[in-house]
Amino acid sequence: MGRLPRILAAVMGTAARRPLAIGLLVTVLALAGAALALRLSPTTASKTLVGSSSQSYKATETDNRLFGEDAVYVLVKGRVSNLVLTSDLERLVALEGCLGGNVPKRATPVGGWSSACGRMGKTRPAQVVFGPGTFLNESVTQIGDEYNAQLRSLGSAGQREGEAAYKLAIAKGYSKAKANRLAGEAKSVAANQQLLQAAQVAMKYGILTAPQLNDPGFIASIVFQGGKAAGTPKARFAYLFPNANASLIQVRLKPGLSDGARKAAIANVRDAVAMRDFAPQNGEQYVVTGAPVVLSDLTTKITDSIALLLIAAVLVMALVLALVFPARRRLLPLLVALAAVAITFGALSLIGASLTMASVGVVPVLIGLAVDYAIQLQARIGERSGPVPTRAEMTRAVAHVARSGAPAVAVAACATAAGFLVLGVSPVPMVQGFGLLLVAGIFVGLATALTLGTAVLVGLSGGGAGRSRRLPASVVGAGELLGSSARGAGELLRENRGTQWVLARGRGVRGRALTAAVRRPERVLAIGLAVAVVGWAADTQTKVESDVTKLVPQNLPALQDLTALEKATSVGGQIDVVVQSDRLTTPAVINWMSAYQQRLLKRYGYTEARGCGEAELCPAFSLPDLFGGANGRGKVTSAAQVTDLLDAIPAYFSQAVVTKDRRTATMAFGIRLMPLAHQKDVIDAMRSELHPPAGVNAQLAGLPVLAADANAAVSSPWRRIVLLVLGLLAVGAVLLVAFRSWRRALTPLLPIALATGWSALVLFATRVPLNPMSVTMGALVVAISTEFSVLLAERFRAERAAGLEPLAALEKTYRSTGAAVLASGVTAIAGFAVLVLSDIRMLRDFGAVTVVDLAVSLLGVLLVLPSALVLGEQWKPARVRLRVPRPRLPWTAQAQAEPDA
Repeated sequence: MGRLPRILAAVMGTAARRPLAIGLLVTVLALAGAALALRLSPTTASKTLVGSSSQSYKATETDNRLFGEDAVYVLVKGRVSNLVLTSDLERLVALEGCLGGNVPKRATPVGGWSSACGRMGKTRPAQVVFGPGTFLNESVTQIGDEYNAQLRSLGSAGQREGEAAYKLAIAKGYSKAKANRLAGEAKSVAANQQLLQAAQVAMKYGILTAPQLNDPGFIASIVFQGGKAAGTPKARFAYLFPNANASLIQVRLKPGLSDGARKAAIANVRDAVAMRDFAPQNGEQYVVTGAPVVLSDLTTKITDSIALLLIAAVLVMALVLALVFPARRRLLPLLVALAAVAITFGALSLIGASLTMASVGVVPVLIGLAVDYAIQLQARIGERSGPVPTRAEMTRAVAHVARSGAPAVAVAACATAAGFLVLGVSPVPMVQGFGLLLVAGIFVGLATALTLGTAVLVGLSGGGAGRSRRLPASVVGAGELLGSSARGAGELLRENRGTQWVLARGRGVRGRALTAAVRRPERVLAIGLAVAVVGWAADTQTKVESDVTKLVPQNLPALQDLTALEKATSVGGQIDVVVQSDRLTTPAVINWMSAYQQRLLKRYGYTEARGCGEAELCPAFSLPDLFGGANGRGKVTSAAQVTDLLDAIPAYFSQAVVTKDRRTATMAFGIRLMPLAHQKDVIDAMRSELHPPAGVNAQLAGLPVLAADANAAVSSPWRRIVLLVLGLLAVGAVLLVAFRSWRRALTPLLPIALATGWSALVLFATRVPLNPMSVTMGALVVAISTEFSVLLAERFRAERAAGLEPLAALEKTYRSTGAAVLASGVTAIAGFAVLVLSDIRMLRDFGAVTVVDLAVSLLGVLLVLPSALVLGEQWKPARVRLRVPRPRLPWTAQAQAEPDA
């Protein structure tokens, strides 16, 4: 602590002596940071949702690596019979080949190399494409090969059997005539058996000749269920034909694609289905959707919206500063904050990081904090320098503030950073990133305020021949123009009668509150504590809105398409169960997988007769389906049965559910769209049913699993309470180390703790729900309250050390530092209030929660801190002796005057 004033004096002194050099240096860094920040791209990668050490993340990574990422669906809306029994089936086969990037050697893709098919043929982003067209085409090929093989074997099998019978007869001593007769009989029996088998194949598939893709009778025998209404697909093909009016193509992209490559792949899928070459001729329509599509579009939408809203927020904050910050360079704090944000996000780009949904929320928070640091320093310098200071006066004021005022701002910033650093223990990586990015941004904001803020103040100061010539004339002129405009706007607003009345009423309320704090501090704190306790209890009941369909713009095309998918198929996403074992193909494992599927499907309302309907889980293509397990068609009885079947199945079918080495397989379930909290209940139930045989590892995987687990982690009220407690402990530890006094550390901490309860109560009363973006705002309460509380507490102690009585010291504190705190707080609140106008509910609720948190923190600290300060003077705890060297120079007069400081 002893070195802090000297460090700050050196930094601010350098900025005061060389304002042009420091100002240009920070400006160049800010411009470079802004340019680098433009390269940042948002990411929705699964690694931002859960930690890489979690079982669900590891299982999802394995699933993605072996079978491809979560599917992009192409929904074909329209009668299945119109699709598969007409020439549209051939168009569908061609489309699926295009989506798979399949271009025959020395051939040109459909539409040429510049088309979507050409681009996908070059990049080949899909690992697996599984759809009705390719399925039926492969079926035709496989059944045709089997039929032709049976026909070819008619003569050869009879000949072999005849020769064998003849040799056996001769060996037994029969005459040649009798041997020939027996050989003929054996040949006839073998031929009849082959004819019978061929007939069985023909009857099964309704074929009299080799099957063709354009044979409606043959295709109908494969797809449709006999004995039901015409056009009803077989239940075991629900993953291809969910019902009579919908067909599905699944495009599972390769793992490891960058966010840009994934976005490009989705765009190519959309372009492909829009090509005239694949346009259905019988009324069907293509719809591209799925979780990856929604996340990609939602990220773009939110990023674009935030950019526009932040521009509006900056303008609003500038207007508010003109009203509430009565200083000559009233827009300077906002410019300092924008420079700090640019440098922070430029550094984020420089280290190769990406923007998550949470890190986007850092911007308005960081602007508010950096504005506060700049306002505090500027206000303190203004107090010491006078209304129109010379350069010499300004330099002396900077030197004084560096020793007596800036250390309090620096300590408050460190304590605020400690409060956010606690988010690093969150189990959700993007929340960890949110906290760490804010910690870095806080120190960048403080450094920018100390350097750029000081340089501009000194560089634009008056004073004879030395007046501001060290800054370019254009900068001086622009600064004076902006300053005079802001002063004029502020004066007009303050001279308004309504404004005068509000200010007068505010001064009256402040006076009564300070008087009550001095006379009845115990009563004020008791009331504050009672309200906070109610708030902490209410926080456990605050709703967390996790239904993505309600958090995004209702006119978002991707959301509408996902809703259309669920309406057509009763499925909105897919959960995979990844099964790994070196005994995977044994009857015990296959039968266990089949039984597990049947239990879950029955539990959540699916039957083969009813189909998906209102069921929460539906069957998707899985390894047990190859054996009829999901439909309960008997059990596997031998390992040979499994091996023979897998050997006979074309790789096109098997690659989607089992690896080549037959050590990893998947069971897949389609899941309806639902709030993440309920989705978590379903996932937990699925986990509770997992009782794999010995030597088998089974884990749930997929984006729905990661999203539900992450939501449960951040929305748990008890976890939020633990984070708040850890945040308060971290802030208290920093203050204790900085002040080396229990009283000086705990006094400002008391209103900080109470503010967390007050804000929770207001949120509960106003029914503003939390969401995955705003659920960590409790840390913001601790951080902002710390900033307000520490600055006011230290100013009060300095005034008391100067000899003022408690009430007089409080009055002066609130007129000086309190006015600056109010200015920065109101400015930040105004900036966040702009988010309330967003059409994205996630941003709108985030803005509302933050406005509530900031307002309650500001008002609560202003009202309750005086009572804590008065009682704190009466409390004499034991002195804490830490091995921290004493400062050689006094930080404030308070440092010399207080016996326990």
